[in-house]
Amino acid sequence: MRQMKYLADFSQSRDNNFNLIRLLAALAVLFGHSYALLRQPEPLGASLGMSIGSIAVDLFFVTSGYLVTGSLITRQKLPDYFLARVMRIFPGLICMVLLSVFALGAVFTSLPATSYFSSSATYQYLFKCASIVTGIWYTLPGLFEHNPYPAAVNGSLWTLLYELVMYALLAVFWGLHAYVWKRYRHWLARVLVLAFSALAIYVVRHHYLLNMAEFDRMFFMFFSGAAYFLLRKHIQLKHGFAIGTMLALVLSHYINPQVFTLAYYLSLPYLLLYLAYIPAGRLRMYNRVGDYSYGVYIYAFPIQQALLSLAPQMPVVILTVFATAFTMIFSISSWHVIEEPAMRARLWLTRRWKPQQTNLDALSKG
Repeated sequence: MRQMKYLADFSQSRDNNFNLIRLLAALAVLFGHSYALLRQPEPLGASLGMSIGSIAVDLFFVTSGYLVTGSLITRQKLPDYFLARVMRIFPGLICMVLLSVFALGAVFTSLPATSYFSSSATYQYLFKCASIVTGIWYTLPGLFEHNPYPAAVNGSLWTLLYELVMYALLAVFWGLHAYVWKRYRHWLARVLVLAFSALAIYVVRHHYLLNMAEFDRMFFMFFSGAAYFLLRKHIQLKHGFAIGTMLALVLSHYINPQVFTLAYYLSLPYLLLYLAYIPAGRLRMYNRVGDYSYGVYIYAFPIQQALLSLAPQMPVVILTVFATAFTMIFSISSWHVIEEPAMRARLWLTRRWKPQQTNLDALSKG
């Protein structure tokens, strides 16, 4: 009898297709933005009611929810978890923002250099986009004012704020589970855990993020990924299931948009994880290269805007080709010069932290 394969059989392996999937998703965002920045309708958006860029973002959030939850459960320590998240997001982001302000902005601004560098808006952009947590600032003085999609320097960054919020909510939920739910069996303690969790979601949704519809969608995608990791011992990865799920998704498109949307939300996490673990062979060779997806995601938009400032009537295909070429140069450099060394630094800091933590634990017991 053929042995069934469960998600748990693959979840601890680094031999997967996540890096390739994320790169393709980031390039899909670039492709979708080529239409948006030229003020042209995207073909997929007209037929499905959702753009290729929004589908790609959903893929990012499902992947992130799955992998980040696994990271937290493996580490079991919130300081390690937050350090890992900070070192993955901010070094590459800060470098990109510095280049945007002091290189891209200085070259492409229509203002004199003294006016550009003396403007408070320049440094407001620098602070807000480098920190994210206080919101995103989209414009730099005199930059891209005559583009088809005017003024916006980096329209991709807004999703990073939602990503950070999901990280924080996951930490809250895990902390409540680890330190209250598991330790106190009384029903009142568990009711308080659920109530506090609901309150955290309410506060973030209503008083921090402006677009509640986007929050709801990304919350669903991120925590669907988290749920798949938690239920990994019960989820089978089978060709038949994947094919059936894909057929159901395709057929739902011909029923009505509401049914398709429901099928899309329910099927995307399973299909993503199936593609991440089951297809093998030469696809896995990409893992030897690196994870260039984050660099593509944060550099593509300003590069596209820079190209359009030079040739505003550039066709979509030409814009996509040139933007992809330039973006890959920056993303590859970002990975090897900034992101990967930052991750190695995080491992070094974690090793330095653990002996100190062990000594503190020994002292507290002694």
